[in-house]
Amino acid sequence: MNRRQLIQSLAALAAAPACAAAPGWKLNYMLASSMYGNLPLAEILPEVKKTGATGIELWPKKHGTQREELDAIGVDQFAAMLKDHGIGFGGTTRYDLGPFKLTDEIKLVKQLKGSFIVTGGAGEFKVSPEQLKANVKSFVEQMKPHAALAAENGVVIGIENHVNNLIDTPDSLRWLADDIRNIPGLGIALAPYHLPQDTAVLVDLIRQCDQKLMLFYAWEHGMGCMKPMPKAEETQQMPGRGKLDWKPLLRALKDMQFTGPTEIFMHPTPRGIPILPTAAETTAEIVRARKHLDSLI
Repeated sequence: MNRRQLIQSLAALAAAPACAAAPGWKLNYMLASSMYGNLPLAEILPEVKKTGATGIELWPKKHGTQREELDAIGVDQFAAMLKDHGIGFGGTTRYDLGPFKLTDEIKLVKQLKGSFIVTGGAGEFKVSPEQLKANVKSFVEQMKPHAALAAENGVVIGIENHVNNLIDTPDSLRWLADDIRNIPGLGIALAPYHLPQDTAVLVDLIRQCDQKLMLFYAWEHGMGCMKPMPKAEETQQMPGRGKLDWKPLLRALKDMQFTGPTEIFMHPTPRGIPILPTAAETTAEIVRARKHLDSLI
């Protein structure tokens, strides 16, 4: 290579990053059907793309009725509806089944080309820290055959941290993350709502979950969701309405290049109603929250 060719090559290399810069990281939004309460799929599916989501996750009673509707109309009709609206299927939430009775659900999620099932932990949690740690390890051992079946079918069982549950405290969540590190088919659905509203704690837990984080709820505690209250107070569970600073959490997700589904989320009281009176209002509120999160990235 002569001097002129060398200079040309170096110039080309210097220009390459500007010309071939990778697209910026962004959240991969999934829509939880429960945000629309008991509204039928025919009303919810047209809203999915409007919210910025690429797919939908189905919830059963008492939070929604869409999972039961799927059983009623059948897999083929539901798949055709998804295709008509140009959206994907994420998976289901099945607290009603629990973590040990998901065999049929795994097969259904695979059939619909979904990728996850969210459920809770199982085991005594009102125990000493030492016993709780042992109970988390025992739970993980019990989950191994179920995780193996899920992995064989391209599905991940996501254990959500939830109040009054084996996986409730930050420590129990850390132990779970450590114990499932090398177990395919098992992951964590992280719900900030159920954790201390301390950004340092939440960031630490996101990093602790690392590659085992399979679903992230953009959901803060606000004023809670266990009693009736004015909508202006109830919707403080939504990003941008409550007091939680989302920027450090998003930075942590970006640092680990999290590409799993993110659900903008809250619970209304009573369960089974849309978070706002109409589908259009519900969609508009989800869009507002999405724009808030996107503005922070």
